[in-house]
Amino acid sequence: MHPMFLPEVEHAQAHGSYGAKLAAARAAGQHVPQIWHLFAYKPDRTEFLAQFSQGVMRGPSPLSPGLRELIAAFTSRRNDCPF
Repeated sequence: MHPMFLPEVEHAQAHGSYGAKLAAARAAGQHVPQIWHLFAYKPDRTEFLAQFSQGVMRGPSPLSPGLRELIAAFTSRRNDCPF
């Protein structure tokens, strides 16, 4: 994975629930999604973004969660964004 465009965010002290997820993933040697760095950097400002994203992807919808994930992955790929 390429480094983030904002190294001060990537290397900042992690906070909140995403800070704990970041630490656990790093300790296990797992891939860390770059969005987690942003969520852990300013959790008071990203909490609602995380809730919104979960609502869009997992909330009630005529589309299954799997199909929504597929649409998101396809869109990310079209934008040259690994997902």
